[in-house]
Amino acid sequence: MLKLFCALGALACIHASEAAPRVLDARTSWIGNTFGYGQGTWAQINITAIAVTPDGRVFTNAPWDESGAEASVYKNGQMLGFAGGTHGWGNYGGNAIAVNKRYAFIAIAVGNEKGRLVKPGVWPGSGRQWFGVSRRELGETKRAAPFRSTDAADAKDPHAVLASSFLTINEAPTDKREDIGGLAASDALLYVSNTTQDRIEVYDADSMQKKRQWDAHEPGRLALASDGSLWALLDSLGENPRLVHYSASGAPLDDAPALPKDTLAADIATDGQGRLLVADNGVRQQVLIFTRDGRGYRESGTLGERGGIFSGTAGKPGPQRFNGLTGVGVDAAGNVYVSTNGIGVRHDTIGAGLGATLESYAPDGRRLWQVQGLLFVDGAWIDPSRPNSVYTGNKRFELDLSKPPGEEWKYAGFLTGRFRYPDDPVFHTDQWPGMPIARKLDGRTFLYLTDMYADHLKIYRFDAKRDGELAIPSGFIAGRARPVEHVPNRPPAGDWIWRDTNGNGRFDAGEFQLNTGTARIAGGWGWWVDTKGDIWRTSDVKGIRRLRYGGVDQAGNPVYDVAKITSYAMPAPFTELRRAIYDADTDSLYVSGYTADEPPDRGFWKEVGRRFVRYDHWSTNPTQRYAIDLPWDTKAKPVSTLIGFTVEGRYVFAVEPVGTVHVYDKDSGQELGVIKPGPEVGGASGWVDVPNGISASRRPDGEYLVFVEEDARGKVMMYRWKP
Repeated sequence: MLKLFCALGALACIHASEAAPRVLDARTSWIGNTFGYGQGTWAQINITAIAVTPDGRVFTNAPWDESGAEASVYKNGQMLGFAGGTHGWGNYGGNAIAVNKRYAFIAIAVGNEKGRLVKPGVWPGSGRQWFGVSRRELGETKRAAPFRSTDAADAKDPHAVLASSFLTINEAPTDKREDIGGLAASDALLYVSNTTQDRIEVYDADSMQKKRQWDAHEPGRLALASDGSLWALLDSLGENPRLVHYSASGAPLDDAPALPKDTLAADIATDGQGRLLVADNGVRQQVLIFTRDGRGYRESGTLGERGGIFSGTAGKPGPQRFNGLTGVGVDAAGNVYVSTNGIGVRHDTIGAGLGATLESYAPDGRRLWQVQGLLFVDGAWIDPSRPNSVYTGNKRFELDLSKPPGEEWKYAGFLTGRFRYPDDPVFHTDQWPGMPIARKLDGRTFLYLTDMYADHLKIYRFDAKRDGELAIPSGFIAGRARPVEHVPNRPPAGDWIWRDTNGNGRFDAGEFQLNTGTARIAGGWGWWVDTKGDIWRTSDVKGIRRLRYGGVDQAGNPVYDVAKITSYAMPAPFTELRRAIYDADTDSLYVSGYTADEPPDRGFWKEVGRRFVRYDHWSTNPTQRYAIDLPWDTKAKPVSTLIGFTVEGRYVFAVEPVGTVHVYDKDSGQELGVIKPGPEVGGASGWVDVPNGISASRRPDGEYLVFVEEDARGKVMMYRWKP
């Protein structure tokens, strides 16, 4: 069956066949994750706690991993597996984990999916949630280690089996967090930091019956010493956690060292030499080492460069250049293990977007191995100043395309300077950095980031001599009021522009320009920055806005003025718009959306729409060249729509939410075929969940690199296609 679309003034009519399109010969690769899922493994996107066995297995935990690997196991740089039961069906991960010779004890949360899950003892009642500990077999963490009996029916229910191995510590309303702040285990006992209840609780590790408890203010991470004494971080919810040492019975000891000023202790561990290791997520970004000295402890060394990734060339990753420490542990051989997530434990879910690493160091400080899960809800864009450099939302990678799939990338730069630029809107708006568009304007490179819901636009500049790899907050275009309510010094509404006029990267009062005109910026799903620097904002029903690039100011920022917005009415045949991409070289505008004959399905609201049109001579005499009927079937399983498109070279590249890339000839609108994920990534791509999740770049030899957001397993897909 064929559909024919023509319009008055059109230069071509497109016959869109419903037959399956041809699969193009493209090579599949990826950037940002140690593992591509070709062998069924991936590095998780966040790590907030670790526990290490004597033989060097590292057990991790985090509140969230998109594909359920919150609690995973690694050894010698390989992912051995993950526990499961920490994702979906009301289950979530947590911020603590401990092991003994038999069990892994995993802090988790259990909900009821807004009352949809109902079974006493398996899920909490409506409006309630549980925080506690899931006990698993150490050798196979997918296997529950029950301590309560189940009847015959429950024995066949995997959720009931998991419930029989779950110890409820706190029950709370759904709007209140009462997480477990720390765990430690011997073969006989399990120690639990009940942080919000100001006590440390002790359980029998086999029966899981409570044996005793004692008061402790906001206890956090715990570490058992070889003599049976217990180290704890107290005041863990504040900015200055402190060390406390307890006897085996819980009596306070007076030998705990005072931590250096500005230390933000994130985790603690002990080693076979009786030393105490403290992961400092403050400005030092180091592991502090304390040794017994008489009746007390003294600081005897550190692991890691002082200042971490922000020292020297700021943002440059490398061995011992830690970034957001969350965990530390030691094995029997004295090897030290460090986890990071770019921000630390206590910063909501943003850690899932700033990149997880797990590293092992020999006693002499040599890095033995590292795994990286660096990207989440993130895209990629070729650096216009360096053809083998790629920007993502808050990182830079370097490419060597001579290497095998998955090995072409090298992590080269972390862009978010949280100590130098604490006003960076990534900390005050959405929970993830955003989709990148990089442009070179007047000899300078600027990075523009759209958020997951296309509400606002972040703008960054660079100064390599002063700030290394860091991206300096330079401009911001706000949409609605609520997503920007935490931006420092903001006006009391949305729809404004901020520009860093004094060049300090801070949102200072007096640097905001409120949009008081009729051409509103707020609302819509389309953002685009063309090669000349103009910003195009697509409203659903109010047409298209264009903020013209006004050059660079004295501080090095691109200039935009809400008083000089150009407005374009909604072009025929559309009744609703979703995207608009302008090609400045040809004065062509590519627009997608819905028409009266092809209306939207209101249950799907990020998609590009059902009709795609190219208009030529847009600035002088807009003329429709062609109209394409796009893939669109919201009843299909999986759903068949398009969620993003980009224009590069001779082609239009458009991506479905399930990751399939459609390739169209830019001049004729004819579909040439599709690109699908190959065996290098297990033939799988996660859900593309952002409205600007695809980009493409034509290389000098005619090869195209196509980058696609890959939600599921901590990476960005990179397809290599040579027509």
